[in-house]
Amino acid sequence: MARVAVVGAGFGGLATAARLAKLGHEVVLLEASGTLGGACTSLTRDGFTWDAGPGWTLLPAVVRDLFRKTGRPIERELDLQPLDIVREHRFADGSTVALPAGSRAAQLRAVEGLGPGLGEQWTRHVASYSQTWDLLRRDVLERPWSDEVGRPETARLLASRETLHRRLRRNLRDPRLRLLASHPFDVDGHGLRDVPAWAGVVGHVEQRFGLWRLPGGMSTLTDALAARLDTRGVEVVRSTAVRDVVVRGGRAVAVATESGTVDADVVVVAVDPRRLPTLAAHVERAVPAMPPVVTHLGLSGDLPPMPHHETVLHGDPLLVVRSGGQAPDGAEAWTVSARGRGAEDPVRSLAERGVDLRRRVVSRVDRSPRALVEAWGGSPLGVQWEGRATTRRRLGPRTPVPGVYAVGAHAAPLPGLPFVGLTAALVAQELGPA
Repeated sequence: MARVAVVGAGFGGLATAARLAKLGHEVVLLEASGTLGGACTSLTRDGFTWDAGPGWTLLPAVVRDLFRKTGRPIERELDLQPLDIVREHRFADGSTVALPAGSRAAQLRAVEGLGPGLGEQWTRHVASYSQTWDLLRRDVLERPWSDEVGRPETARLLASRETLHRRLRRNLRDPRLRLLASHPFDVDGHGLRDVPAWAGVVGHVEQRFGLWRLPGGMSTLTDALAARLDTRGVEVVRSTAVRDVVVRGGRAVAVATESGTVDADVVVVAVDPRRLPTLAAHVERAVPAMPPVVTHLGLSGDLPPMPHHETVLHGDPLLVVRSGGQAPDGAEAWTVSARGRGAEDPVRSLAERGVDLRRRVVSRVDRSPRALVEAWGGSPLGVQWEGRATTRRRLGPRTPVPGVYAVGAHAAPLPGLPFVGLTAALVAQELGPA
């Protein structure tokens, strides 16, 4: 049995602690704040409750595997609901498309509404990532990447100089289709000339597997995992900041906290590794992707139609509207994210696009990118893409320091909660049963 110290109690840290405890390891989870969940928490004010984080959606296989391998199935804990529509996109020319989830045929029909032949062009582009997904799944997502055991095709894929910008310009002639494909990276603030072409596999994953949500918000996932940790005997230490990893004899032996030293045979870092001096030198060229401006709104009265869980208004600024929070009777809870020119006031930017909420706002919480990073202890969007070298700049699941592993958004090769969950599975695979 190894004594494992997990640093950080965001989703990645919680998932790692649960998996390792089920494998029989003695686990202590250290969290600097007083709450668990990181960006998977909620914010409540004036009777309204919103997801505090970036509006996460789920791939059901990832969370099902997590719960099945740590205890009771997720269906006995949470109500997972599939999304019929991934998101609605509204373009500057007034055209719209509601992109269905989990079906090539449905996406073809929906995108065809933008113009003849565009549905086939879109689905052909998405299908071009089929082999990419197979290579990444087998060699990167389901086992730690290694030049020694990874397939040559995967090595060539990861080393390719092709950018997402170039791939989209080649495959998609209509600029609206390029916006559909680039959306996950645009909203996270990445430049498409810095993103490798293979990262566009996200669209293929959404089409193939669909997306799911938790009607009660992402904090219900945090609560379920916290209960799972209690069942598994994980020691959870809150309000304790970790200063660094203690290394003796060339390997990690403890973590230094503000209140003392915690001995450990293994340390799993589930926070931005730049925050720990022992790891900071190894990621000095990695830059975190900063969150957008976020405004949580409590609304009452007649509202503009937003029929889907997520609506994207393309332009400058790029606006994302998410509904589905908890609200008093006769009211609604929306969250608006903005990135680009005029992002400092998303409500005004929405009004300029014809979605005027200003007379309907009864509660409002504005959160700047800096405030969000401070609240969460780091960015949940992981590492900023700065070309193909970014792949090598991430740490995880292994690190150059023996006995230290990395999980979470900064270790994940692709954006989003499902890929954060897979980093926890990789560390559990590395350590194995006690």
